[in-house]
Amino acid sequence: MTKASEQERAASESLELRVQLEALLDGGQAHAKFEDAAKDFPSALRGVVPEGLPYSAWQLLEHIRISQADIVEFSAPPTGGYKEKPWPDAYWPKNPVPPTPDAWDRSVAAIEADLAKFRALITKEGADLAKPFRWGTGQNLLREALLIADHNAYHIGELVMVRRLLGAWK
Repeated sequence: MTKASEQERAASESLELRVQLEALLDGGQAHAKFEDAAKDFPSALRGVVPEGLPYSAWQLLEHIRISQADIVEFSAPPTGGYKEKPWPDAYWPKNPVPPTPDAWDRSVAAIEADLAKFRALITKEGADLAKPFRWGTGQNLLREALLIADHNAYHIGELVMVRRLLGAWK
């Protein structure tokens, strides 16, 4: 195999990996998609903690938003650098009820916007998915993409379960 054909094969594999990562981040291949779990959630039920569970749908939604935003910030920190947040207090809202009537929609929009920002990182021309960040302990874009997909899928499943327990799932 010539050097040129090896480079073409590597580029093709890299492109396919990015395509698969985007599909994974979009969800829905083996479970409910985020937008399906979050849309049309009855406002009167968003702050209800179902019996036997430690959190409301609002707390789950905010946890997804906060955690994903943190991963995006870690993957492309602002010029001042990444600032680690205290676990678990900074990642879970204390109040089970959304603070304002529009807080749910703002949180959903922020989750979607941050996911778009992250997708731009992994599809950016010349982005090396495997190159460790200069900060952290060896993390890279591939690891962070898998982390977002895994974390979101887990909590989206919980959001669906909360909806079912509250009688608000199809």
